[in-house]
Amino acid sequence: MPHLARFSSLAPRWALAGLLALCGAIGAPAGAQTPGAPGAAPPASAGAAQGTRVTLQGIMGNKALLVVNGRTAKALSPGESLGSVQLVAVKGEVVTIRVDGAQSDLHLGETQASVAGGAPPVGGSQISMASDASGHFLAEGLVNGKPTRFMVDTGATSVAMSLADAVKLGVDYQKGRAVQVSTANGVAPAYALKLHSVRIGDVEVFDVDAVVTSQRMPYVLLGNSFLNRFQMRRDADILVLTRR
Repeated sequence: MPHLARFSSLAPRWALAGLLALCGAIGAPAGAQTPGAPGAAPPASAGAAQGTRVTLQGIMGNKALLVVNGRTAKALSPGESLGSVQLVAVKGEVVTIRVDGAQSDLHLGETQASVAGGAPPVGGSQISMASDASGHFLAEGLVNGKPTRFMVDTGATSVAMSLADAVKLGVDYQKGRAVQVSTANGVAPAYALKLHSVRIGDVEVFDVDAVVTSQRMPYVLLGNSFLNRFQMRRDADILVLTRR
């Protein structure tokens, strides 16, 4: 059985109780993204209608960390604006925003758009995430083009997901390499494979090592096969990843 990497202090309490570690059988992280890799999103045309997409990444007191059109997150106080988006109020885990004159509520982790459309164009180099009340860093993103929610785990060897998430995301895990992971409940089967792409906002990384495990998990874990592509910096409650 391969050596297993322990979860870091950023790992959630449920993980420490259910999954002690992720399989260390995955190889070293792949190199940086290759320009023009198959399946990469094509550049947006100048005339394409993008709309305004707003994601609530975190809440810090009376401030909200908003991402507009996939760009770098910014903490706003009520009354402040970021482009066409104005923060009206913060109440618990719900904020009220005004986008292009239309007012609506946005719950933590949600994304709203004023005009229906695809994800913002790729090409960014920085990701910002806010910690939740438990100190975990969460982000909305895409795996192979399908939406999911991530949680950062600097102690995990690779990106990790449950069988249920793999099915939901269309990951053909059965084509992966059969491995085993050690958990608090004993040894469990898993599959080692590569994800075509992992994307957060306008930052996309290709050929990312991953593990699909039979253990239930509320999030897809962002392990070092993704994180090692970035320089990491923590500024108070904000984690900033900058592409190397």
